[in-house]
Amino acid sequence: MGELYGQQAPVFTQYYSTYMFSNPAYAGIRQGICVIGLYRQQWAGGFNDEDGYNMAPQDILLSLDSPLKALHGGLGGSVIQDRLGYQSDIVVQVDYSFHLNLSFGTLGLGAGINLINRSIDGSKFKPVQLHDPILPTSAVSDMRIDASAGLFLNQQGRYYFGFSVANILESGFKKFDPSGKSITSTDRTFYIEGGYHFVIPRNPLFEITPSVMILSDVASTQYNLTGIVSYNDKFWGGINYRFQESVGFIVGVRFKDFRISYSYDLNTLPVSIPGSHEVVLGYCFKLKHERSKTSYKNTRYL
Repeated sequence: MGELYGQQAPVFTQYYSTYMFSNPAYAGIRQGICVIGLYRQQWAGGFNDEDGYNMAPQDILLSLDSPLKALHGGLGGSVIQDRLGYQSDIVVQVDYSFHLNLSFGTLGLGAGINLINRSIDGSKFKPVQLHDPILPTSAVSDMRIDASAGLFLNQQGRYYFGFSVANILESGFKKFDPSGKSITSTDRTFYIEGGYHFVIPRNPLFEITPSVMILSDVASTQYNLTGIVSYNDKFWGGINYRFQESVGFIVGVRFKDFRISYSYDLNTLPVSIPGSHEVVLGYCFKLKHERSKTSYKNTRYL
């Protein structure tokens, strides 16, 4: 019997709002207490089983981080429910980032612990071959611990670059196989992200930020290219291109310390697949004693 491999990491169009989830070194980089909430419904309304159960990927993410001078860096954490068909993962992450203040920016070196609870409702399976020994026949769940690590370099208002590895241990879930073997495990995923902020010289109220996110589990690699135009640090819009998969349209607005943004993905695949919705809510409370002379000018940081 062969093994099946598939990319398990959640996919976000507004990935620049989820760095706290993908890179532990990001904790505290924004120099404020920041909370981000995200909801994504992929392929909305297009994938129901014969009983009407929604099989399309769905994600709910909540993250929180803050700088801590006493620890020479920042602490952060996130909770995500990642659902795909009859499988649901709930992941709790706790991260620490050590900050080095360099002449060309702040470098964060981070590590995190991940607690993953995976459940599969085997009672909903309707296999072609009855009594398939691989498929569970009832609801089964298992819990494992994994780890992540990364680095994040940021120069306020100019550029940033990050690299991280999630699920380093590739912990296996043995309860899903009666033989005790790990037929399913966490997926070791590599992330590379970067962006640059361009202020239009003749009209400094406008800023253009191109960015990139690459994620790979070696078996498959995904490329995201994004361009965001912001005005007066209050309104923004842009486009994300996910290579050979979709084009996403993004709009957002800020009111004081709150921001809300929405994106819609149109699929470019040769088959008919409905679009995807994504909503992000954010609040960032700046710590006065942490403020530096250079302030953030880009909407993705506040």
